[in-house]
Amino acid sequence: MIIQQISIFLENRAGQLSEITDILAQSNIDLRAIHIAEATDYGVVRLIVSRPQEAANLLWDKGYILSTRPVVAAPVPDRPGGLAKVLHILADAGIDINYMYSMFGSRDEMAYMIFRVKDVKHLCAVLEANGLNGATPEELGIQ
Repeated sequence: MIIQQISIFLENRAGQLSEITDILAQSNIDLRAIHIAEATDYGVVRLIVSRPQEAANLLWDKGYILSTRPVVAAPVPDRPGGLAKVLHILADAGIDINYMYSMFGSRDEMAYMIFRVKDVKHLCAVLEANGLNGATPEELGIQ
């Protein structure tokens, strides 16, 4: 369930996202999730990709300012109320969510949300204790 996220800091200007996705596409790196947070003059693009270390190296070499960090790809029942169930479990465990966003696709009637929390191992333990066993990075197409 623990995977690597790439956060890229960008100035707000036309073409930035297409440049990043072109770099990934040229190296046959598949995008699994994307989240964009923006401010007035800059933005942060968070990516989950098929080969995170290679993608981070490529983007760094092209001059992008970035960081990597562990996040949790948490399983969420893919039905109405599925996310509410998971969020109640986290709230009951006192887990504070810094941010979250969804992954593309689903597997075995489960969707996946990306969670950034202070303690990723604790989040995984809470999810597993509640029967929400996540897929491995390889099952999610991440190496």
